[in-house]
Formats: sequence, structure tokens, C-alpha cells
Amino acid sequence: MNYKKTYKPAIGYTKLCEIGKCSCNRLEFGMIELNAGDSVTVETGKKEFAFIFLFGHADVRIGEICWQNVGGRQSVFEGPAHSVVVPANKTVTFTGLDHVKIGVCDTPSEKDFEPEWRKPEDVKIMTLGEPPFQRDAHMIIDERCRANYLTAGESFVEPGNWAGFPGHKHDEDHMPAESVAEEIYYFLFDPEQGYALQSLYTADGEIDETYRVKGDDLTEFPRGYHATCGIPGYKTYILWMMAGDLQGIHRVNDPVHEWVIKK
Repeated sequence: MNYKKTYKPAIGYTKLCEIGKCSCNRLEFGMIELNAGDSVTVETGKKEFAFIFLFGHADVRIGEICWQNVGGRQSVFEGPAHSVVVPANKTVTFTGLDHVKIGVCDTPSEKDFEPEWRKPEDVKIMTLGEPPFQRDAHMIIDERCRANYLTAGESFVEPGNWAGFPGHKHDEDHMPAESVAEEIYYFLFDPEQGYALQSLYTADGEIDETYRVKGDDLTEFPRGYHATCGIPGYKTYILWMMAGDLQGIHRVNDPVHEWVIKK
């Protein structure tokens, strides 16, 4: 199976990973892209949604709620993101105020909650690992927000560094260490022609894939260990999103390589 897909920029709402059409059974991903004056409407149905503003600004209407000028950066490398979290059975309309790009993740859920506009001050910023596997992590959607099953954030990897090393996984219920959660990564680079190497593998070798991922590529992780390697000269951006019974990050490292962080 090919776990890599590519987003081809288009105005409107482009669905990229859909349950029944991809390797994930609980997690979906797509992209909204609009120019000034363009509008798109999303029906949440029996799912909860998180909309991550990559760049640009839009007005957002959810029933009687109208949030104006949501967004605040012109590049994913310009600080924390704005996001909007919406429960099931809502109609959400986005109207572009300039060129706006929004990552869309969703998972089945019929639980109700009040829609939430999460701003940069709501983002938890951390530095994880140490060179050469250090990255900055922005926790955007987690147990601090109103969603029930989605977790999402952004990682910024310095040139030549790894992210998520040693390879880690979250596909078995061994709490409190590990929970079951599917995941998707979406990539951008600075400069934009960069690329990274993305691995996905299982201990038994049933899955053993490595992809060269470029800007607008994405990879699905239904199970297995995964780790990313950025190339020299280019900063790697990863929008990552997870869906499972529990919010937050509950993962275990590949024990074969865990000595690297324990030395």
C-alpha cells in the first residue's frame, strides 16, 4: 500500500484522506484554499473537525456564530497558528479575506460541544529532543480544548535534523504509556523546494516504507513506527494530526534504538 499522497493546490475544499479510501479508519484530512471573496461550506455531519489556519485570513460562520478575520500569519514559519474546532451536526462557512490555506482534520464523533476559536496564545510551545533530533513543537489541539478525539499540532525541524527519533508508535492500548491513535503528517519547507525522508515500519517487517516527501505531500500512519529526517539547508514543517479514543500523545519508542536518548 502507498501511504503517501500529494495535495495539488486548488480553490475550495479538497479531500485527501477519507475513511474507506485510505489506510486510516478513524482519521480524515483535507485542505481548504481560498482567495479573497471565495467561500466554501463544510457540513460536519457525524464528525468533529479541527481547522488549522496555515496562513491567510478568513471569516468563519457557524450557525449564529460569526468570527471575523480568523488567522494571522502569512507563512507557517511565522509563529503559532489560529485554529477552529467544531462538533458534529454543524454547518461551517469560510470566506477568504486574502489567500488563505486551512488544514482540515476530522474523526467520527457525535458528541456536542461549543465551537471554539483557538488563538496563538492558546498554543503550547515546546522544544523536544536534542540535536540532531531536535524540533520545536506547537500543541494546537489537545486535551486543553473542547474536541474529544482529535489531537493536532505543528513541528518545525531545523535543517539536517530528525523529528520523532527514535521511531515511535501509538497503535496498541498499553496506557499510560501508549494509546491507539492514527496519524497523518503534511509537509512544507523553507526554502519551498526542499524535501525530507519519511519512514514507516513495523517490528515484524510487514510495513517497511521510506518516502521522499516534498511540499504539499502527506503521509498516513495507520500503525507502526515513524520518524522523519530533514535534509541540510532546508527547514521542515510538519502539520500532524491524530485521532483515537484518548487525546494527547501517548507513544512508545522503538526499543532497538531507544539507547540513543538514554546514553
